[in-house]
Amino acid sequence: MNARTRFVIAVVILGLLMTGPFIATAVLIWLSAGPDERQLLLQLIGPRFPLGTFMTVMGFIIGVAVVRNLFRQYVQGLLRMAENQNLMLGANRDFRIEEKGPPEVRELARTANALAQQRDDLLRDVEAQIARAKQSVEEEKNRLAALMAELTQSVVVCNLDGRVLLYNSRARQQFRALSDAPLVAGGGELIGLGRSIYGVFDRNLISHALETIQDRLRRSTEQPVANFVTTGGVGQLLRVQMAPVLAGSAGAQATESPGDAGEGPERRITGFILMLDNVTRDFENEARRDQMLHTLTEGNRAALANVRAAAEMLDYPDLDEPLRQRFRGVIRDEVKAMSERLDQTAGEFADALKSRWPLEEMLGADLVAAAQRRIEARLEVPTKIEEMDESLWVRVDSFSLLQALLYLVSRLSDEFEVREVRFRLSGSGRLVHLDLIWSGQAMSAETVMSWELEAMSFAGESSPLTVRDVIDRHGGEMWLEREKVRHRAFFRILLPVAAPREQMDASVFIKGESRPEYYDFDLFKWSERSHELDDRLLTELTYTVFDTETTGLNPSQGDEIIQIGATRIVNGKLLRQESFEQLVDPRRSLSPESIPIHGIQPEMLVNQPTIDKVLPAFHAFASDTVLIAHNAAFDMRFLQMKEKLTGLAFDQPVLDTLLLSAVLHPNQESHRLDAIAERLNLTIVGRHTALGDAIVTAEIFIKMIPLLVENGIRTLREAREAAEKSYYARIKY
Repeated sequence: MNARTRFVIAVVILGLLMTGPFIATAVLIWLSAGPDERQLLLQLIGPRFPLGTFMTVMGFIIGVAVVRNLFRQYVQGLLRMAENQNLMLGANRDFRIEEKGPPEVRELARTANALAQQRDDLLRDVEAQIARAKQSVEEEKNRLAALMAELTQSVVVCNLDGRVLLYNSRARQQFRALSDAPLVAGGGELIGLGRSIYGVFDRNLISHALETIQDRLRRSTEQPVANFVTTGGVGQLLRVQMAPVLAGSAGAQATESPGDAGEGPERRITGFILMLDNVTRDFENEARRDQMLHTLTEGNRAALANVRAAAEMLDYPDLDEPLRQRFRGVIRDEVKAMSERLDQTAGEFADALKSRWPLEEMLGADLVAAAQRRIEARLEVPTKIEEMDESLWVRVDSFSLLQALLYLVSRLSDEFEVREVRFRLSGSGRLVHLDLIWSGQAMSAETVMSWELEAMSFAGESSPLTVRDVIDRHGGEMWLEREKVRHRAFFRILLPVAAPREQMDASVFIKGESRPEYYDFDLFKWSERSHELDDRLLTELTYTVFDTETTGLNPSQGDEIIQIGATRIVNGKLLRQESFEQLVDPRRSLSPESIPIHGIQPEMLVNQPTIDKVLPAFHAFASDTVLIAHNAAFDMRFLQMKEKLTGLAFDQPVLDTLLLSAVLHPNQESHRLDAIAERLNLTIVGRHTALGDAIVTAEIFIKMIPLLVENGIRTLREAREAAEKSYYARIKY
């Protein structure tokens, strides 16, 4: 029986207590009196009955007011105190009960606050000990995160269900290139913690590779890996190497495969690692080389036949002179055509004809800094930077190039007593100019040539390579130039330029965090359940928490979405870096009263994609998850209005934090997002921006999960059924 029912019963009992005795007494007197006495009673009571009734009603009203006040102070006050105590126990440890109401309730509040303070002191001591115990584990995780972040190869780790549990920044960049909407979703609809890798790669391909690895494990192959090439995106070719993640020896349950008796226990695979390389450019270069070879062979085959035939005819001694001249002309013309064809081919395919020595991409400033450190440490020659383009990337064999620079500085120091060198790095189209500058006497071109062609030897280190070998390895050039006015000279080395590496979008990083979290090892323990989604525990589900900003509040009257923001919750953790945020061109004007709320000006929506471009990307981002929003009926109505336009239906389960708040705290006065966040001790950042509200809603939901469990709400079905009973669930849009 709830509190409101008990209040109604109390009012009924009060009415009975006030009127019952008088009515019962009057009935008894009336039954025991004779006819004359009854007539006398009517004459005495009749004129005074309205006054008695009025006084009784007034007394009843005063009694109800007193009972209502007591009910509010004691019953509802104690219920609010119980809700607040639950907040102190779980979601908001720092919350304290406000000491108001009658003296007994205030004293109870003081006692509860004192107990909470004692509990907090004990918890702080326990947490300090746990923090010390976890410090070494966190250090290992941070080392791994740093290592993964700096790898130049894309790495994705999945569990056996194909769910992503780790990936690095390079993989995020590569999946952005594979995205059908890179400017809208940025690859976020393809990769993310808990997201299925089968959205990118064919399941049968992965299964075949896993079978290959399992077979190699049974045969105790030293490196049980599998390789395959597949397509991704538009015209993209990916080379993938798969390696297994094996169960640790301490916790693994080694199993014996049927029919493998005598072959020893089978090592159990718990997941797999995918190392990806985009080889589209390599295949394009191979195609260009094939085209070049075809041009050189088929294009010259007919010319060579003509030259051979004409040369054979010239061997005849009795050949007429005019005919002889004609055949010589044929030879001349065909040789000229072949020469022109060779020159043209050499020009068009110059890059393909260069040496295929593997070169690495690196920032030019890093190359110069490494050269400075080695020169100063090995040769003790001071160095300076004269000019530096910080944005230049180069393709180099850094080891051999640094050897060449040390060798040149060594010769300058030994033979010309150069005591300081300077570096200058600048770009020139597809080349980079690296200048090694010094002051002092001039040297001859013959000296430079001899330095280029001699095997390099310096500071007790020698190399079979020459400077010329190193320059040729890079497909570049080197020469000496003089600055007569400044009495200086410099070696200019031409190096191939590299395209700057794609930088991570700054929007994926949240201020105040040193490194985004791209890994979750707890997902190793997670696998698909055979039962329906409704019967899954709330703690096991993956969520997409979203919010929309709109031109107005009436979707059925033409108001449109102008911004969608979303983030994800995986394994009970908010993945701030896996976010979706996009402005939308509504193709209509904004209502003036909405602009101060969301802060989006009309000019910000110019040239933004329309909703038919944005919704497919958001649909992919939210696939295979449960949707969460605050006042979800409003946002879902806007999405449903676009189903006919896009052909996409957001038919996954939806949870509403407004309804869940009403379920958890029915006696609280407000269930606005700000009020809930304040109750749960959450700081709101970016309020009334789509992504900002989505992040706050996600934090609120994470805090709600243990409170729901305390109320017996553990599964998705139970949460939806409880929310549907709320008063707020009746609101329609």
